Amino acid sequence: MTENPATGRLLHRSAVVCAQLLVVAAALWVLARVLATLAVVVIPVALALLLAALLAPAVTWLARHHVPRALATAVVLVGGVAAVGAVLWFVVKTVVDSLPDLGTQLGGSYQELRGWLGSVGVRPEQLDQVATQAREWVAANQQSLATGAWNAFATLGSVLTGLALAIFVLVFVLYDGERIWRFLSLPFRGSARRRVDAAGKRAFHDLTAFMFALIIVSAVDAVGIGIGLWVTGVPLVVPLATLVFLGGFVPMIGAFVTGLLAALVALVAEGPFTALLVVLIVIAVQQLEGNVLEPMITSRAVRLHPVAVILAIAVGVQQAGVIGALLAVPALSTIRAITATLLETEQAPGPAC
Repeated sequence: MTENPATGRLLHRSAVVCAQLLVVAAALWVLARVLATLAVVVIPVALALLLAALLAPAVTWLARHHVPRALATAVVLVGGVAAVGAVLWFVVKTVVDSLPDLGTQLGGSYQELRGWLGSVGVRPEQLDQVATQAREWVAANQQSLATGAWNAFATLGSVLTGLALAIFVLVFVLYDGERIWRFLSLPFRGSARRRVDAAGKRAFHDLTAFMFALIIVSAVDAVGIGIGLWVTGVPLVVPLATLVFLGGFVPMIGAFVTGLLAALVALVAEGPFTALLVVLIVIAVQQLEGNVLEPMITSRAVRLHPVAVILAIAVGVQQAGVIGALLAVPALSTIRAITATLLETEQAPGPAC
């Protein structure tokens, strides 16, 4: 039987493509293992770069208005830390001041919940059993609940080391980012260096766009859930909405978790019916934000298809938990920006860091 030449060429090309895919898969596997091993370094540096992408426009703006670069960096960093500290202080103080009242209401709300469940056929002892089992499950699964990339920061020393490294990298990227990037691109020459330089600047520009898109999405979460809390009469509307805003920086997860905290406050303060309304409001806002607004806004900011954004976050969560959800889209955006720039035949000047 004579072999068809066209079939032979097709099989040869398919074999070549499969071999190339295997090489790429092996390289990605090795890269993932290396990153996991160096998580105590990789995670702080990655977070520092995200913060630098958020703060760099303010530093650049001050420098363009004749403020010395070192002073501009100090002003932006101190201002950012002060702003975040003030917000956290406000949230903690408001919640702590409200704890006595919430504690007083807790017993009555629990009894109301037992009565409401009894009216729909759930015996009170079943509720007590569920609560006991939930406490036992949390106690037995504390280790698994903390799985993911954060396991690298299991001790206080590693946490402090990571924090110091992140601050160190952030300061110098904001102050001397251009010179650091020129040093990193020194191994390249001629057109290759120009192309690499443009790819890096384009990737940093996309990171900045991603961070500002994340702020918009978080604000939508906070406003939507905050309005729902205000309408239903739940206390602590402003601090809870602030927590939702901060939680929104972890895509598709943070705002939902903080929204459930709001539902818990509603359960304690107003009873099960209001808590159920709050849960429905949180789910509705999350559906709008997670399935419509976030993919659209984020994909437009980083030039990724909404499906790619959702899949990247899902893979990030599966591989590295919360930190994976936070870093998945920036990583994919960086890869896309670098790849697209390197494949261009004609190089346009990239946006400045």
